[in-house]
Amino acid sequence: MIALSPYRNFLFLCVVSVVLWWHTILATVVLALRHDAYTHILLILPISFGLIFLEWRSRKTQPEPDFRSGSALLVLAVLIGFMCGRGSLTADVQLFLGMLAVVMWWIGAFVCCFGTRTARVFIFPLCFLVLLVPLPEFALNHVVGFLQQGSAYAASLMFAIAGVPVTQDGVRLSIPGLTIEVAKECSSIRSSQMALVTTVVLVHLLLRSAWGKTLVILAAVPLSIAKNGLRIFTLSMLGVYVDPSFLHGWLHHHGGIVFFLVFLAGLFVLLRLVVWAERNSTAKPAVSNLVHPIAVPKATSHPSL
Repeated sequence: MIALSPYRNFLFLCVVSVVLWWHTILATVVLALRHDAYTHILLILPISFGLIFLEWRSRKTQPEPDFRSGSALLVLAVLIGFMCGRGSLTADVQLFLGMLAVVMWWIGAFVCCFGTRTARVFIFPLCFLVLLVPLPEFALNHVVGFLQQGSAYAASLMFAIAGVPVTQDGVRLSIPGLTIEVAKECSSIRSSQMALVTTVVLVHLLLRSAWGKTLVILAAVPLSIAKNGLRIFTLSMLGVYVDPSFLHGWLHHHGGIVFFLVFLAGLFVLLRLVVWAERNSTAKPAVSNLVHPIAVPKATSHPSL
C-alpha cells in the first residue's frame, strides 16, 4: 500500500468507508434533504474539500505518509462503528455514532496517506467535517428549545423598545390584537445552522487571532437569535398595523433569506471591527520595535568662573 501513490491510497480508503457505512451515509443524506435542522450537512463536504484544495495548491504540500498515527484513527473509527450496531441504541443515536465513525475514518485516512504534519496544516477543514455528524434527537430538542426561548425574549425586547405593550409566557407573546407562539417550526433552526456554518468559514478565512475567532463565533449565537426575534417582531407589526395577510404570506414562509441577509450585515460589521483590532494589536509591537531609545550623553559640569 505504501508503494502506491498517497492519492490512490486515500481514494481507496474513502471507497472502503463507503462500502462499510453506505447505509449510514445514505441515511444522513436523506435526513439532510427531508429535515430542516440538518440541511447544513449538504454543504459541509463541498466546503471542506474546497478549502483543502485551495490551500493545497497555494502551499504546494508534499505528502509524508504516517501509517502508524493514521491506523490508530482507523481502528478507533471501526470501534465506534461497532458501537453503533448495538440494538439497545435508538436509531438517531446509531446514526450519530455511524457518521462519527465515517468522519473519524476519513481523518484517519488523510493522516495515514498524507502525514501528521500535513494534517496539522489542514486541521480546520478536517475538523470541519465533524459538522457532518447529525445531532441525536434529544440534543436537537435542547437546541431548538433554546432558540425558541431566545427568539421569544428577543422579540419581546423589540416590542418593548418600540413601545408596544407585550406580555411573555414562555414562548408565547401577547400584544394588542395578536397572540404569538414561537413554535419549533419558527425557532429558525435551519437558518441558525446555516449562520453558524457561514460564521465558522468566514472566521477561518478572514481572522488570524484566536481571541478574534472565538469572539465572533460566540457572537454568532446571539446575532442569530436577534435575527429571528426581528423576524417575529416585523411579521407581527406588519400583521397588526398593515395587513393580517403578512402573518401567513410570502414573507412568513419564504422571507427567511431577507433576515439572513440582516444577520450577514451584522456579522460583516463585527468582522470588520475585529480585523481592525487585530491589525492595531499587531502594528503596535512593530512600531515599538522600530523605536529605540537614544542615549544622550550627560552634560559635564564646568566650574563656574
